[in-house]
Amino acid sequence: MNKPLHLFFTEDHHRIEKLLNKALEQPDKIEMSYYHQFRSQLLRHIKMEEKILFPAAKKANPEVTKDLIPRYRLDHGALTSLMVPPPTLPLINVIKYILEEHDLAEEEPGGLYDVCEALTQGQTQDILNQLAETEEVPVHPPNPAPIAIESARRALARAGYDFDEVMRIANE
Repeated sequence: MNKPLHLFFTEDHHRIEKLLNKALEQPDKIEMSYYHQFRSQLLRHIKMEEKILFPAAKKANPEVTKDLIPRYRLDHGALTSLMVPPPTLPLINVIKYILEEHDLAEEEPGGLYDVCEALTQGQTQDILNQLAETEEVPVHPPNPAPIAIESARRALARAGYDFDEVMRIANE
């Protein structure tokens, strides 16, 4: 089956992952120019799902999406909150852990992308056009204030993650 939306978003995941990997190429050092690109592109990806994909799927069948989309919105909130504090290698490992879990749930057979693809048949080209026109999200410099990491902890908890447990697992 041809799944252009699934392919679009999966390829975007890989593109964003490559930016993060470039930021981490040097041992024990974060290349901030690549990390900034990673942040910006991850937030753009989330924007595309939140502002284009989810509304199209919800409009097509609100009943199917009412229990599905909130889970992903909580993950998006958690990931967005992790973009606020200054990056550290342990924090980036947490980001990578959450992204792997989240992306797998979106990409797996029967996952979010398959459901949205099925719901929005007939709108695919219009959706792809909107996605291509999506502008980047303005990104502020990382915020070193303690409230930034505390907000991230709370956002992860709302999404069902224990920050300390994820930090331990991700940094083993």
